[in-house]
Amino acid sequence: MLESVLPYLGPIGLILLALLAGVVSPGPSFVQVARIAVSRSRADGLAAAVGMGLGALVFAMLALAGLQALLAALPGVYMALKIVGGLYLMWMAFNIWRGARQPLEMGAAGEGVSRQTVWQSFRLGLVTQLSNPKIVVVYSSVFAALLPAQFPLPAALLVLAGVLVMETGWYAVVALVLSSTVPRAAYLRSKALVDRVAAGAMGLLGLRLVATAHVA
Repeated sequence: MLESVLPYLGPIGLILLALLAGVVSPGPSFVQVARIAVSRSRADGLAAAVGMGLGALVFAMLALAGLQALLAALPGVYMALKIVGGLYLMWMAFNIWRGARQPLEMGAAGEGVSRQTVWQSFRLGLVTQLSNPKIVVVYSSVFAALLPAQFPLPAALLVLAGVLVMETGWYAVVALVLSSTVPRAAYLRSKALVDRVAAGAMGLLGLRLVATAHVA
């Protein structure tokens, strides 16, 4: 197995490097993990990070399976996915804005006491990642440009593992940094403002997704 992967380590590295630029760029996933980390708990933030990683893994698997060709053949499906994803982001933004002035209860150890469980935070991270179908186009484009014509299954599995580690790792770093004492204290002092900035950013991203739904 190792012998079959070695000739493809170069392309695999280029693929992951190209995808990394998109991973670290701000977007709804970053906004969601950041808000969960500072408003709930470190465990919630890490759970959301795992959800983001698994959502990206789904898109990477679909891209490798050739979903881009299907979406190109059926543009109406892709447009519908973009509209649904954008509306979902705007719905989340509305809920965040509406609850901006609600006080956040804190436990004795400084952990956020919330109705949301760690499992729910994981699901929120996963759904947030899956709500942006443009990611599949990014993955498909990178794969189309950098994948060799012949790409064995072990090499494809290594790419998928790299995507999972890279996406989860980045958002885990975000969660760890923003769930520390200083960012949490700053959030508690300015909760309404921070929540509304996060809601505004997420709402604009959702609106942009809907407005450009007709663009391939």
